[in-house]
Amino acid sequence: MRASLLYQMGFAALAASSPITTVKKQPKPPAFFLAGDSTTASGGGWGNGFLTTLVGGAIGTNFGHNGATTESFVSGGDWANVIAAVKKNAGSYTPYVTIQFGHNDQKADKNISVAKFTSNLKSLAKQVTIAGGTPILVTSLSRRKYSSGAIKPDLVDQVNATLAAAADLKAAVIDLNAASMKYLNAIGEANARTYDLAEGDSTHLTPAAGVVFGNMVAGLISGSKVGAAVKGFLNEDQSIKAAIGSGTYIFPKI
Repeated sequence: MRASLLYQMGFAALAASSPITTVKKQPKPPAFFLAGDSTTASGGGWGNGFLTTLVGGAIGTNFGHNGATTESFVSGGDWANVIAAVKKNAGSYTPYVTIQFGHNDQKADKNISVAKFTSNLKSLAKQVTIAGGTPILVTSLSRRKYSSGAIKPDLVDQVNATLAAAADLKAAVIDLNAASMKYLNAIGEANARTYDLAEGDSTHLTPAAGVVFGNMVAGLISGSKVGAAVKGFLNEDQSIKAAIGSGTYIFPKI
């Protein structure tokens, strides 16, 4: 009995003196799925430029579609592909879906009221959450249309609707419209014209400009409510970051 008691006491003392080693669970890397119109899409948007900032095992896919609205993106099947990607990757990654529409929704022939646009955005965001992802609403990239030396704010209703939808849902949101307008006003029209995909095209971006505004998106996400969760997975080009921060024109070599 005494021997057993001494054994138990000795074991307890050993356990108390031994350090407890815990294995810190590593966070799953993010998977970014980009939903939007041509200002996000390959061949004229910021999406591919944003994907170049992903590091640390983060992955991403640009689902942007030229000419898309919040309704055609769904009816044409693109949205189903986004949701399928969220569900497929939720086990190994933390999915995020950027949602940026407005350029085409505002066109009269699309017959999408501001109220309907707002409702559509909220529906898309809710579906992302249900699928196991985190929505990030994105206000529309500014057009490069100037009047008296300053950018014409011609997406005001769609921008306000996006911000309102995010506020109602308490969802993450980045104001790309405000950030891009600020930068374009700083660099001036002559410099901004070099970002045009084609002469007279003040909406779509050259590949180099896509990298500039893709880095802008990365910076905005890093500063958003999901910033802490994606820290270490977004690596902005420091020269582009500095140029955006100082309002200095840059045309990166790619």
